[in-house]
Amino acid sequence: MLRFLTTWIGSFQEYILLSGRAFGNIVREPHYYDDVLIQMDIIGFGSIPIVLLTGFFSGAIIALQMARALNTYGASSQVGSIVALTLVRELGPVLTALLVTGRNASGIASELGSMKVTEQIDAMRALGTDPVQKLVTPRLIATAVMLPALTVVADAIGLFGAYLVSVPLLKIISASQYWTTSYQALVMNDLAQGLLKPLIFGMIIALVGCFYGLRTTGGTQGVGRATTHAVVAASIWIFFVTFLIDKIFVNL
Repeated sequence: MLRFLTTWIGSFQEYILLSGRAFGNIVREPHYYDDVLIQMDIIGFGSIPIVLLTGFFSGAIIALQMARALNTYGASSQVGSIVALTLVRELGPVLTALLVTGRNASGIASELGSMKVTEQIDAMRALGTDPVQKLVTPRLIATAVMLPALTVVADAIGLFGAYLVSVPLLKIISASQYWTTSYQALVMNDLAQGLLKPLIFGMIIALVGCFYGLRTTGGTQGVGRATTHAVVAASIWIFFVTFLIDKIFVNL
């Protein structure tokens, strides 16, 4: 038990140190802007198809379930506000983060892990290049910027999916009433939650993926283990941080 705790605490300490170096490199020369743009393209635009699909069907499913429940109490007109609050506060940020975790945290860990086991990172150090500055910081910036944008896209397409279910399909509410109630249900607190969460999630996803990638050992099997650990750890952190943020905003 003591050995397990020592290993876990040591790993967490390494993660904190890596995070500190990565954040410090944001304001330190040199800046690899080309790498940032490449990662934004891979992480952001590459994730749009799955984000669109997931967001659309999430909104449609919520509308289907809520329409039946609300109709029991004669409150079908509130389906738009419930979908908007659910997507913007919780499902939009969390589902988008989990999708990006599965797609990109695993990709980051496997990419850096392959570089580690083939000694490319050691060669980078020998040439005087800081691997954290070159590899970690661009991924941190790109993920932190693109995940909020992807979340906004998921929220918008989710509201549209719920609209198609509520108005043309079930005909429980008019189009103007749906969009009006959806808009009026959201306040600044909800929008702040909906944008703060993906910003923090993006940092977690990038740093966890880079952390496990840079710690890879054991050849190709080690790369597979690092990829699995990165996805699992990032997913757990996402739910834990969601709970903390919800707790803070509920008190506000």
